[in-house]
Amino acid sequence: MIEDLIRRRRSIFPDQYNDQPIDRATLFRVLEAANWAPTHKRTEPWRFKVVTGEKREALGAFLRDKYLDLDPSPKEFKAKKLYHNPQRAAAIIAICMQRDPEERLPEWEEVAATAMAVQNMWLVCTELGIGSYWSSPGLIRHMGEFFDLAEGERCLGFFYMGYYDEAPPEGTRSPLDEKISWE
Repeated sequence: MIEDLIRRRRSIFPDQYNDQPIDRATLFRVLEAANWAPTHKRTEPWRFKVVTGEKREALGAFLRDKYLDLDPSPKEFKAKKLYHNPQRAAAIIAICMQRDPEERLPEWEEVAATAMAVQNMWLVCTELGIGSYWSSPGLIRHMGEFFDLAEGERCLGFFYMGYYDEAPPEGTRSPLDEKISWE
């Protein structure tokens, strides 16, 4: 049931991934699910930049170097993590949003539609046994220096993906009754 799949969805982090690659057909399947997210006025604002192979190291080097350039008191462990996480992942998908040029709807609706596309990706990854994690480092505002972004397009984060060996942790949520008021 879909409810079981939703409850099993977890953040699985790059340091938990094994070395098994994700083939292009599987990546396309995950992205095809994203393409079916709801979208107001059919703007379909989601855009994806798939990073695999040697480009992962280039992304890690860019993130590390940009962090070291911008932070007045950089931390070595963070610089190493920024460099190594892309290399630990089998694939990284840069989550981008293309703003409707006519601005027919509020920007938050296009951000929300893009987030729904990512949730679709996450659910398919869960079904396929692929770990995934949405990271939104402050450095994403500089991704136009790494990726060729179109006018009105911006990066919202990275969707790290990789197969993993250990069972994901059980999920917990506070009681739903604490979040509902019946009017």
